[in-house]
Amino acid sequence: MRISQLSAESGVPIPTIKYYLREGLLSQGEQTSATRAEYGPAHLRRLRLIRALLEVGRVPVAAIRKVIEAVEDERTDVHTMLGTAHYALASPPEPHAAGDEEWARARDDVDRLIAGLGWRVGPFAPGRDELAQTLVTLERLGMPATEADLLVYARTAMDLARDHEMGKIPFDGPRDVAVETLVICTVMYGKALDVFRRLAQESESARILEA
Repeated sequence: MRISQLSAESGVPIPTIKYYLREGLLSQGEQTSATRAEYGPAHLRRLRLIRALLEVGRVPVAAIRKVIEAVEDERTDVHTMLGTAHYALASPPEPHAAGDEEWARARDDVDRLIAGLGWRVGPFAPGRDELAQTLVTLERLGMPATEADLLVYARTAMDLARDHEMGKIPFDGPRDVAVETLVICTVMYGKALDVFRRLAQESESARILEA
């Protein structure tokens, strides 16, 4: 297909496609003449992946490039490739001073909790810092989280991941489709979970207080 068809099928404007081509996020099409190139299904899949990362995951272009590199490098195993996408979705924690005891204590609590759960999580996974930041914020708000509190959420998250979410990812399919599915499911179903929690809280409030 020509670039105009690629734009029509993907919903991505031609100038944006050309930007992705210049940035190396999208591979060049097959040149059929000096001014014309042909694009195929792989380009369409790649555009869907870029849109998922950029528009759904709010991942910056520099991080998207790292994800694309992992997708294209067949020597990178699927677990590492998906981890690259997961790490790109992480929110950086607030800056903290070296030797910050409150931060160090929260980080130790997170590491101990993950170890106790027996989860296979990399030592530098940004989620560790994200969770530590949450504990620090709760402490500062006067509502410190207990281990029992955190375990309820952790076990619910693992049940979702093991019994439902990971089954949606086509591990044996095209690599970019696997990453696209991971990003969309992580972000959009994460939003759905948050909404369902608020709806459930409203329902329980009505049950308790309006009985």
